Amino acid sequence: MNDRSYKRTITLPRGTLDLTYQINASSNHDKYGHSSYELEDLLGFAQRINPKRAFLFVSKVLGRHIPVAPSIMRQAFTDLANLVPSDLPQPILVIGMAETAVGLSAGVHQALQTRYPDALLLNSTRHAQHSADDTDALLTTFSEDHSHASQHLIYQSPDKSTQEQLLASKTLIMVDDEASTGNTCVNVVSALRGAGLDQLEQVHLTTLVDWSLNQNQGADNSISTRLPNIDFHRHHLLSGAWQWTDAPNPEPITMPSVDTTEAGSQALGDTGHWGRFPTLDSTDGFDDYLAKFQTAFTRFSGQAQFDKGQLPERILVLGSNEFVWLPFLLAEWLESQFQDSKPVAAVNFSALTRSPIALGGAITTMLSFNDNYGLGMTNFVYNVAPDDWDLIVLCVETSTDSVDQVWQNLDNVLVVGVDT
Repeated sequence: MNDRSYKRTITLPRGTLDLTYQINASSNHDKYGHSSYELEDLLGFAQRINPKRAFLFVSKVLGRHIPVAPSIMRQAFTDLANLVPSDLPQPILVIGMAETAVGLSAGVHQALQTRYPDALLLNSTRHAQHSADDTDALLTTFSEDHSHASQHLIYQSPDKSTQEQLLASKTLIMVDDEASTGNTCVNVVSALRGAGLDQLEQVHLTTLVDWSLNQNQGADNSISTRLPNIDFHRHHLLSGAWQWTDAPNPEPITMPSVDTTEAGSQALGDTGHWGRFPTLDSTDGFDDYLAKFQTAFTRFSGQAQFDKGQLPERILVLGSNEFVWLPFLLAEWLESQFQDSKPVAAVNFSALTRSPIALGGAITTMLSFNDNYGLGMTNFVYNVAPDDWDLIVLCVETSTDSVDQVWQNLDNVLVVGVDT
């Protein structure tokens, strides 16, 4: 592969980020339509409110901190999946990292199923799905050391045959938005092997951007060395290395308390199978969810200023925390309703998050509010000015009344909850 190498310096309030990166100019997978991505296509930069790491790579194609068209997200999902080889040993497990990459993993998994129809999808979660006396539901846990919320839970399947397939996995495709050290990959694989996935032969770290190429590369510290008896591979749309230099006497920061894996006081509704438990079909539940939206919109449009119940032209769909895959599919469906319209409507997707990020750089606006899970933590949405949208569809996996009054008080917000 012929890559072009570049350098870039990003100055943030608490220091300087020096990047060396390569743009993938060509690919062995061009027959799948793989595209080249510039740095500006993929990323912006911002400051974390996190004493562990002061900077954040802000994806422009993920639909998490920057609203983006569903079609752009889908293209990135597919391009990334197409980098994964076609001759992998099976069974295959695709695993995504909460909360940021749970939609990305489902999109990659769905694209991979054109070649690997029996691949399983499983996401880590920070929302407990079991009671204190039901810990057998857990498969394993692991830590993401640099994160604002470091602890992750991974669940096993209640279905015996699915669980047997999971434990027999020979290839692990770990999906994340970015890799910055490779430590999380090592922690995940080690935890899964310890939990019974002892037949793993290959691990494919599959990320939108991989910044870990110069991290832990000594003879005793490389990812391959730390994962003995594993054939290790990387796939990414852009790769490089970073170096951070603290600013002189940076101001101390206090991170909000968001590191919990407890179940909140708000019950989680049944929204289908999209990865918190191992699944073959991540779209299970979408037909019901779409019908729920259509019913809610018919009621809502009767109160709003929309012509005869017609969809308005500027629509923002917001997922919430880890509940993003079915909302993304809804945003994609809404976008499809305007394919032949003139002027073309703007349908974007983004999500509420527990990630604390400072204003500046790629983060131009921030709203904060109480989480809808009843965890008593602050949630955020970035780069969303409510007045910019005719309709905001806020999708939650809890009841509609669990949503903070910040949203309830806006006339252009339609909350779609499990009781809608």
